[in-house]
Amino acid sequence: MKILVINCGSSSLKYQLINMENEEVLAKGICERIGIQGSFLKHQPGDGDKVTIEKPMPTHMEAIQSVIDALLDANYGVIKSMNEINAVGHRVVHAGEKFATSVVLNEDVMNALTECIELAPLHNPPNIMGIEACQKIMPGIPMVGVFDTAFHQTMPKEAYIYALPYEMYEKYKIRRYGFHGTSHKYVSQKAAEFLGKPLSELKLITCHLGNGASIAAVNMGKSVDTSMGFTPLEGLVMGTRAGDMDPAIVTFLQEKENLTSEQVNSLMNKKSGVLGISKLSSDFRDIEDAAEKGNENAQLALDIYNYRVKKYIGAYMAAMNGADAIIFTAGLGENSNLVREAICKDMDFLGIKIDAQKNNVRGKLTDVSADGSKVKVLIVPTDEEMMIARDTKILISK
Repeated sequence: MKILVINCGSSSLKYQLINMENEEVLAKGICERIGIQGSFLKHQPGDGDKVTIEKPMPTHMEAIQSVIDALLDANYGVIKSMNEINAVGHRVVHAGEKFATSVVLNEDVMNALTECIELAPLHNPPNIMGIEACQKIMPGIPMVGVFDTAFHQTMPKEAYIYALPYEMYEKYKIRRYGFHGTSHKYVSQKAAEFLGKPLSELKLITCHLGNGASIAAVNMGKSVDTSMGFTPLEGLVMGTRAGDMDPAIVTFLQEKENLTSEQVNSLMNKKSGVLGISKLSSDFRDIEDAAEKGNENAQLALDIYNYRVKKYIGAYMAAMNGADAIIFTAGLGENSNLVREAICKDMDFLGIKIDAQKNNVRGKLTDVSADGSKVKVLIVPTDEEMMIARDTKILISK
């Protein structure tokens, strides 16, 4: 079974074609600058050389067609016919309370995703455009929606209800949804395999740390709490997002800076986080380099980032009455030994001890906990595309 995984953004489209018999990635790539002059596709067949193809892509329809053309190309393609694609798995950011698992896409599901646009106005529209383009270009091929929010639908009410008048939840479904669910689910399963224990017997804290970042408390395989909330703005300090703060700051800034709601929303989502604190960059590599050279704002940005993660780990250990493992994943979690070391420092009272020598590793499934650490500290590279493909295979096989 060959499954094409599609992840659509507003002006980009990532894809992978995976042979699910052995989970081999046959090809992968990205279409960039969709709807913008100078659009192009970067395509890599298996372990072969990358190919850059420049061509107009005014809409996602042309981008999907470009992907199919690349997969079929006589020189760098990996399939001979579109009939070799058995199913398509789509990443969809927001499904609200409508879906707690991945689902086969049909008219009713598409209508439900359209209803969720107001909850994710930046993400759901391109996700839907990608699905509709695939349906037109690949009619008859089954398609599955895999939702970032679905994994967190197991949270209990005390974890997801905000202390607003309850009718705000009843009328507008204002609640904690959580995101990065596909990643949290994948690394939880991978950690259980690595530890040689059933996921149903483990308490895990999964730290998805990248430019966007979130933490989840995963108790016996189910998400029971997570740091992102009604939107991806809540929770940890991120590349450009402020994370947790007093909501009264919003109206204060509107009055003092004479900002519209749209402007203050942009400030909190695009100009804050480590970018805002460091006055330098949202790229942690730039910030770490500057901090090493004595830039105080860069060091402050890192300290605040690490402190917030540490705080959430402590909170989730309290919520679950302990943890068997702390998992670091995503760009920063997998690759920055400095961030992992700073977060785990002085956590030995909770049974968390990290080994500096083991921790000197990047992007590799590794146990970096010190001898005698009661809580395992693991690096688990995430693979959201594989998780999407696995869910798609299960549903299509049924």
